[in-house]
Amino acid sequence: MRGVCGMPLIFRRMRENRAVTLKIHIDDSAPPYEQVRARISEQARSGVLPVGYRLPTVRGLAETLGLAVNTVAKAYRALETDGVIETRGRNGTFVAAVGSAAEREAAAAAQAYADRARRLGLAEEEALAAVRDALRAAYGE
Repeated sequence: MRGVCGMPLIFRRMRENRAVTLKIHIDDSAPPYEQVRARISEQARSGVLPVGYRLPTVRGLAETLGLAVNTVAKAYRALETDGVIETRGRNGTFVAAVGSAAEREAAAAAQAYADRARRLGLAEEEALAAVRDALRAAYGE
């Protein structure tokens, strides 16, 4: 299927005797690379795309979506940084064990913040309040 703006792109593959579907719908609401990143991330984290699911090649997905190769490559790089996917060289790109790398990175950042807050002499409640404020700002609340 050809994924043109406004029409969903659907990739189907069989995995463990069940159809697995990657759906991407590109519209004008956000940059295309961000939409590709968000859709794959959502589907991986929700389990729609199981661990080990082989994603289309960067070139193949770009061609099907009608996007530049660099746009899809940017989305894949962001997903890899987030720990959502892993690239296995010529073997392809696969859905990773979701969250493991992201959780490790978040834990390391939290530890660094906790150490810094202690050195600054902040009480636990003051440090937590700063984190709550930062999270609210980051998530747009």
